Amino acid sequence: MAQQNTSRFSRMLRHWWARLVSDHGGLGISELARIEAAITQGEASHDAEVRFVVEAGLSAADISSGLQPRERAIAVFAQLGVWDTENNNGVMLYICSADHAIELIADRGVVRRVPQAQWDAICQGLSKAYRSASDVGARTTAIVSAIEEVHAILAGHYPPRVANPDELSNKPVLL
Repeated sequence: MAQQNTSRFSRMLRHWWARLVSDHGGLGISELARIEAAITQGEASHDAEVRFVVEAGLSAADISSGLQPRERAIAVFAQLGVWDTENNNGVMLYICSADHAIELIADRGVVRRVPQAQWDAICQGLSKAYRSASDVGARTTAIVSAIEEVHAILAGHYPPRVANPDELSNKPVLL
C-alpha cells in the first residue's frame, strides 16, 4: 500500500508541475501551426476528421481518483465532440505530457473498419520518436508523421467526397 501511495504522490507532483509550467511538450505557435497544417492537408485526402490534443497534466482530483490517460482521452474526445461527425469517423490523437502517454481514440464508424492494432502501432511509433527527440522540432516532426499515418489509414477507408465539409476544427487543442 505504501508503494501505491508513493507512486500516486509522485504522479500527482509530476502532473502539478506540468500544469504549473504549462508543459505542452514545448509546442509553441509555429509548431502548433505546423500540426494544424498537417491536419488540414491530410483531411483533403479523406472524408474523416482528425483532432490533436496535448494536455500538460491532470488535476489532483483526477490523479486521486486513479484516472488513467486512456480514460482522460476518451473524456476529451467526447467533450470536443469528435464523436459528433456525420459518418462517425472522427479520430483524436491525445498526448498527456506529464504521463508521457499517447492515445489514439477513434469513433465507432472507424473502429468497425480499422483494427486497434493499427492505432496501437502509430502510438508506439510516436511514443518512441517523441521520447528520443532531442528538441521541439523533432517532437513536432514525430507528431506530424503520426498524423500523416492516421490520414493514410483513413484515406483507405473514407475516400474524399466532392463536397468534403470540415466538420471539426483542425486547430490543435492545449489543455
